[in-house]
Amino acid sequence: MRAVVLHEQMPIEENPLQMEDVETPQPGNGEVRIKVSACGVCHTDLHEIEGDITLPSLPRIIGHQVVGTIDKIGEKVTRWQEGDRVGVPWLYSTCEECDFCKRGLENLCENAKFTGKDVDGGFAEYMIGLEDFIYEIPENFPDLQAAPLLCAGIIGYRALRLSEVQPGQNLGLYGFGSSAHVTIQIANHWGCNVYVFTRSDEHRRHARELGAKWVRGSEDDPGDTMHGSINFTPAGKVVIDALRVLRRGGTLANAGIYMSNIPPFNYDMLYGERTIRSVTNSTREDAKELLDLAAEIPIRTSVEAYSLEKANKALNMLKKSKIRGSAVLKL
Repeated sequence: MRAVVLHEQMPIEENPLQMEDVETPQPGNGEVRIKVSACGVCHTDLHEIEGDITLPSLPRIIGHQVVGTIDKIGEKVTRWQEGDRVGVPWLYSTCEECDFCKRGLENLCENAKFTGKDVDGGFAEYMIGLEDFIYEIPENFPDLQAAPLLCAGIIGYRALRLSEVQPGQNLGLYGFGSSAHVTIQIANHWGCNVYVFTRSDEHRRHARELGAKWVRGSEDDPGDTMHGSINFTPAGKVVIDALRVLRRGGTLANAGIYMSNIPPFNYDMLYGERTIRSVTNSTREDAKELLDLAAEIPIRTSVEAYSLEKANKALNMLKKSKIRGSAVLKL
C-alpha cells in the first residue's frame, strides 16, 4: 500500500514525510482493517514530526483523524461488518484496568496508545483499528468534512466542557484553527457570546462568518470579561493574556498537547478562584457525544483538501496558519 512515512523528526520545512510502498496490514483478534478515504491534518502531527512530542519508535505513519470503510474483519469482531463507514480518533486504546480507566478517566490511562504515535495512523491507504475504539460516522457528513471531527471536534468539545462555560455566558477562544472553528459552532448552539482572539486576518474573517461577537488579538481589550476560555495555541504567553480578561471563578482550559513555557505572572491574576487547567486526550464518551451533537446541530466543517503526496505541504501551510478551518488528506 502507499503511505507517507516519518523516519526522522525534523522541521516540516525540510519535508520529512516520505511517500513509500509498505506492507498492507492484516487485522488480528478484535481488529478491523480500514480502507482510508480521508485523514485530517492536526497540530499534534506537526509536533510529532518536529520532535516536540517523543515518538516511541520510528519509522511511523502518523495521522489520527481517520475516516474510511472497513474492508476486512479480524477474528472475534462482532460489532462491525465489512462496508461499515467508521472513524478513528487520537485515542487508539486503553488498558481498561488501571485506576483511571475504572473511574471513567480513560483519557488519563498511563498505558493508553495513540493513533499515529504508538501505532501507525491514517496517512496511508489502509490502517488497523480496534473494534471498541472506532466510531460510526454520521450519515450527513461526507468523508472530508467528517475527518476534522475526530480530533479537532472531540478535543474542542472536551475543552469546552472543561472550561465550565454555561449557555448564555461569555466564552473566549484563543487561536482559531481547526478545533476552534468546530467549537464556536457548539458554543453558538448553546447561546454563548463568543470572543475570538487570533493574529491571522483570514482566521478573523472566518470567526466573524461563524458568528463571533468580537474578534481581535490576544493583547486587545474585548470590553468585557470571560466566564470561561479555551487556549488552542501552543504559546505560553497567551495564558497570561487570557487570565487578564478571565472573570473571578472562571476557568481557562488549555487544549494543546504541547505548550511553550508560561511566563511568570502576579498572583492577583489567578486570585479570585480562577482556574488554569490542561485538556488531556479524550474519552470514548467524548467522541460519541461530539459525533451525536455534530449531527444534531449540524456542525459544518470547513476543509482544504490535499492529496496524500502533498502531506508535507499541508503541514507547512498549517504551521504558517494559512489553513482556513481544517486541512484534510484525500485518498
